[in-house]
Amino acid sequence: MGDGSPTIRPATPGEFGRLRQIELEADLLYGTVGIGPFAADDVHYRLDEVAAVFAAGDPPVGFVSIDVVDGCAHIDQLSVLTEHGGQGIGRALLDRAVRWARDTGLAAVTLTTFRDVPWNAPFYRRAGFTVVDDPPPGLAELRAAERAEGLDRFGPRVAMRLPL
Repeated sequence: MGDGSPTIRPATPGEFGRLRQIELEADLLYGTVGIGPFAADDVHYRLDEVAAVFAAGDPPVGFVSIDVVDGCAHIDQLSVLTEHGGQGIGRALLDRAVRWARDTGLAAVTLTTFRDVPWNAPFYRRAGFTVVDDPPPGLAELRAAERAEGLDRFGPRVAMRLPL
C-alpha cells in the first residue's frame, strides 16, 4: 500500500487459527456500544469453506473472508484488531474483496451487518453499499440463520449490496 499500512495478500490455511483469534478480539469492540458478548461459536462459516480469504499484514492484523451467494461475492467477515483500527486497513480489505469480485466476474458484493454500529452499515454505506430491502434467496437464508443464531437480539441487522 506504500503508506506504511500492511500489505493485503491471500491468507494461508496455516493462518486461519490466527484470523479466528483476530475476529474474536475485534468483536470485543462491540462491547463499547452495548453489543455482546458473542458466543465463541456464533460464527456461521469456516474459513476453509469460503471462496477467498485475504489478510492484512504478516503476521496478520486483519482479514476479510468472501464466499459466493446468489451469484455475488459475499463478505462473510471483515475484522481488524482494535489497536490497528482507524488506519484504513478495513477499507483496504474491503477494496480487495471488491477487486476479487470484479476479477472473478461477479455482478455485486453483498454482506450482512448491524444497521446502527458506526463501523458496520455506516462504514459500508460510505463505500457505496445500499440496504437490500428484498434480499434474494441465499441472502435471505443467511439473514434467517443470523436470526436463528440470536444475532438480532443485539440490534437491527441489514443485508447490503454494492453493484459492480
